[in-house]
Amino acid sequence: MKTPIFLNALRAFEASARHQSFSAAAEELSVTPAAVGQLVRGLEGWLGAPVFTRGTGKARLVPTEAALRALPDIRAGFDRLGLGLSKLREGAATGVLTVTVSPAFAAKWLLPRIHGFQAAWPDTEVRLDTNLKLVDFAAQGIDIGVRYGAGNWPDLSAEMLLEEEVFPVCSPDYLRRHPELDSPFALRDATLIHDLSVDSRAGFVTWSTWLEAVTGDDAPPQRTGLTINNSAAVLQAAIDGHGVALARSVLARDDVASGRLIHLFPDISYPSNLAYYVVYRPECEALPRLAAFREWLLEEAGAMVSIDVRREPTGDV
Repeated sequence: MKTPIFLNALRAFEASARHQSFSAAAEELSVTPAAVGQLVRGLEGWLGAPVFTRGTGKARLVPTEAALRALPDIRAGFDRLGLGLSKLREGAATGVLTVTVSPAFAAKWLLPRIHGFQAAWPDTEVRLDTNLKLVDFAAQGIDIGVRYGAGNWPDLSAEMLLEEEVFPVCSPDYLRRHPELDSPFALRDATLIHDLSVDSRAGFVTWSTWLEAVTGDDAPPQRTGLTINNSAAVLQAAIDGHGVALARSVLARDDVASGRLIHLFPDISYPSNLAYYVVYRPECEALPRLAAFREWLLEEAGAMVSIDVRREPTGDV
């Protein structure tokens, strides 16, 4: 037969012996004095002997001789348990953290910033799963991710990370070569770079929807442009001077801030109906490394939105 372990009763006994009072022990343990007394009586019942010599009235509890001999080992045991729990907590905070993001979000937003998390959590290995498809978190061992959409995904908790706007961008060199780009109407005759990775049926903004909303003209663009199935490559093509891209502000933020891309017509605001969300399985929310990464993402996003990155073209471009 296994020997029962009365951890709560031992804790109540140790605290009562240290304070020589059920009331003081109850205050420390955040329970009632009656509960402490019941736990101690249960321990005495299992032992078949008292652990305190009880006085009358408000007399303090006095441990018996056997209890006094046992207390150092019990206290040492609780110290060891506390140390073990600390090591277990530290172990849970280390290891591999599997993060799913789109290839474009990884390249344009996450990877330029991930060193901050790695410096704060050097024992956590971040494993990136870059995928445009909606992966099954449980089946594929995903801890946390960032998704772009309306914020509703079955079986996942979703927290808003970043809202964004959609606007046209081009390189400074392209703008020099095409000074006629002085209004959105001129874009219909420009070389446009199209992003095949976005789906208008899912609420993504395309060139057709943006131009119609801004100009009021639903006619398609006049010229055949360049089509690419990766949002990061779309921006790179614009940086290389191949045409005008329809940028999402989160992905284009660093390129605009550095001057690699020019935000055309910055006075026109076109917010997206979609946004970036931190997503994770609710049952994993308390995992320390997941919670740390989630908090880091939110802090980075907060720092980002506090900076106005809009840059108007100047006369020397």
